[in-house]
Amino acid sequence: MIEGLQAYPAYKDSGVPWLGEVPERWEVLPNRVVFTEVKERDHPDEMMLSVTITKGVISQQALLADSSKKDSSNQDKSAYKLVRPGDIAYNKMRAWQGAIGASNYCGIISPAYVVQRPRRGTDSRYLHYLLRTPAFAKEAERWSYGITSDMWSLRPEHFKMIYGCLPPLSEQIAIVRFLDYADRRIRRYIRAKQKLIKLLEEQKKAIIHHAVTRGLDPNAHLKPSGVEWLGDVPEHWEVAALRHRYSQILGKMLDSKRITGRHALSYLRNTDIQWDSINVYDLPTMDIPPAEYERYTVQLGDLLVCEGGEVGRCAIWSGRLDLCGFQKALHRLRPLDSSRDVPRFMYYALRAAAKSNAFNDGHVSTIAHLTGDK
Repeated sequence: MIEGLQAYPAYKDSGVPWLGEVPERWEVLPNRVVFTEVKERDHPDEMMLSVTITKGVISQQALLADSSKKDSSNQDKSAYKLVRPGDIAYNKMRAWQGAIGASNYCGIISPAYVVQRPRRGTDSRYLHYLLRTPAFAKEAERWSYGITSDMWSLRPEHFKMIYGCLPPLSEQIAIVRFLDYADRRIRRYIRAKQKLIKLLEEQKKAIIHHAVTRGLDPNAHLKPSGVEWLGDVPEHWEVAALRHRYSQILGKMLDSKRITGRHALSYLRNTDIQWDSINVYDLPTMDIPPAEYERYTVQLGDLLVCEGGEVGRCAIWSGRLDLCGFQKALHRLRPLDSSRDVPRFMYYALRAAAKSNAFNDGHVSTIAHLTGDK
């Protein structure tokens, strides 16, 4: 998309590390020349705005609609600052993370935020793109102060000292027009890819379900399985309770005395088990004496299944640690006869069962759990 863009005839050193070289006729100016801080208040009836890291300035209603956050603003909004269309607003504590942008709305923001109004001869949309670059975020971080990163603050007096680049107004407008066009095209590509990914995920789910419940022979004679989520299965297949083919062990219960230092062993939690993936980094430890290794540790090929959370989520242990335990939030499945049953097949069967809501007992008000009996 940018291959056809022509280089400028001449460049100059901006003298500003975060900018580097800029076109020769562009101005390099401190923000105190470009912006005026404004503190208009007493507009409590204007709509609430939010300054986000991902999108810049948006209406608070849109933010709350897309997340689980709640309105934490004060009831008395007379002290809130007015933001007019074209103003730049930023969150002092999050500017170094990208919480800055131009507003398309007239509204109010938290008194703790900063409103900067561009002077004449500038296009606020150009400044929006400039101030939301990763390079500016690093510069904002350099000018932010605080004891820890959670308390870093880009104060208005320091914002004014940051230098930026300003093309002639006609070029600012042309740059914005190009970036808006590029943004629309990229978002269209992303939507198309997301739609394709969703279709492929559905196709994958259908393929897995068909393979584990119908097999690979399209001409196989079928019989009723007697199991709702399975439906009909090839008539030469066996339909059996899992207990007849696999040993099932629920992991070790955690308690306040889980670590004495003598038998500390890394253990797996529910969150460490994702579909076909097991985290083995920074695992917690608990006491598992050698006498309990057979019951509470995993071996190569064991299938670990989540008892709660996303019920039925599972993965196969690949032996990446010599010795590792597992807590009570996980089931360990191990075939009773490894010459007859393959854990990898059971992984796919459980995945199909989970996607078919086979583990949902229908009680919406209760927290779903896949108990040992189930």
